[in-house]
Amino acid sequence: MSSRQNAISMAKEVLDTLHQDKMHHSAISSSYKHTENLTVLPLLYKHYFTKMPKWDFEDVYMQNSNERLSLHNSKDKTFQAAVIQNIQLWLHKGLLNISEWNRLAHFNNPFGFMGYNYTDIKPSVDLIPKPMSYQLLPVPESADDGCIRCAVVGTGGILNGSKMGKEIDSHPYVIRVNGAVIKGYEEDVGSRTSVYVHTSFSLEQSTYLLRTRGFKNAPSDEGIKYLMIPEGLRDFEWIQGLINKKRLSKGSYSGLRPLDFYSGWFKEDRFYVLHPDFLRYVRNRFLQSKSLDKDYWRIYRPTNGAFAIFLALHTCDIVNVYGFITEDYDKYSNYYYETTKNKVIFYINHDYNLEIKTWKKLHESGIINLYQRN
Repeated sequence: MSSRQNAISMAKEVLDTLHQDKMHHSAISSSYKHTENLTVLPLLYKHYFTKMPKWDFEDVYMQNSNERLSLHNSKDKTFQAAVIQNIQLWLHKGLLNISEWNRLAHFNNPFGFMGYNYTDIKPSVDLIPKPMSYQLLPVPESADDGCIRCAVVGTGGILNGSKMGKEIDSHPYVIRVNGAVIKGYEEDVGSRTSVYVHTSFSLEQSTYLLRTRGFKNAPSDEGIKYLMIPEGLRDFEWIQGLINKKRLSKGSYSGLRPLDFYSGWFKEDRFYVLHPDFLRYVRNRFLQSKSLDKDYWRIYRPTNGAFAIFLALHTCDIVNVYGFITEDYDKYSNYYYETTKNKVIFYINHDYNLEIKTWKKLHESGIINLYQRN
């Protein structure tokens, strides 16, 4: 039997085991009771499949007993049906054993660990501290109505000249992503950052490409929380170096010291890593692209900004969105910090048209308020 056939055959055996364990949407944690006699699944590789494989447990996700989402009161029935209020948001130590690994090994990154070795990922996950509070952002003391209001700020050119900075800063919490250049653009994008969402690559590349524009490290506001999207092996290598406060000696970032990219403001109790189940849930239920039926399915994923919006929807009661792509995107430059207008580039690993439609629908349903510069 070829390695491909053997791996897929083993995957089917794991699938049978999952059925025997009666894993379902509200009881995926039962897998922890069945780890003693399990062995690690032989590697499944993305190139085995000409389109995204769909397993019987594709739409099964880890959940927890916490619940904060208030938008389930939305009148949009499609949204109501898709939302899982207590979806597991965070990946941290204690959540990855062999049983869980074998389940998540069926999904490509960042939605799982297909093609990776258990021994490469497990040590990093075991370093990630369990959040002291499941709730990312507390209700502000000034919120008489008990509501958490958040601004999610992207880097779209629509913000250039918008003068939305004061409005953005008026929110108790401001969530930013990627190359969040602020100095010199405060009037348009605000000056505060409460949560910074990134991958290791987006942060490392932003500090390299945007250094001349003032982005020398991640935002460093007092009390800031750093949130990582683990999109691949390099992110878990980054996590090891970051938490151990060491310079990496091998891997994608050999020679780099991840801690240096956080300007001394990094604290373990303010560091969060999104769970692959949450990322897959966002893709499957809200941003399932037709690209998944193509031979390049394995590189498709929602943008970092998209994940940030859905994180906000599971964290905040009122979500106002700025600097994200809209139907009239061709009127604006790619990024708000560009001095000359550059055409917006649609990269094949994202489905920008789908995100345009999704943000418009969520806006029209009253689930988010999308800045459209009308």
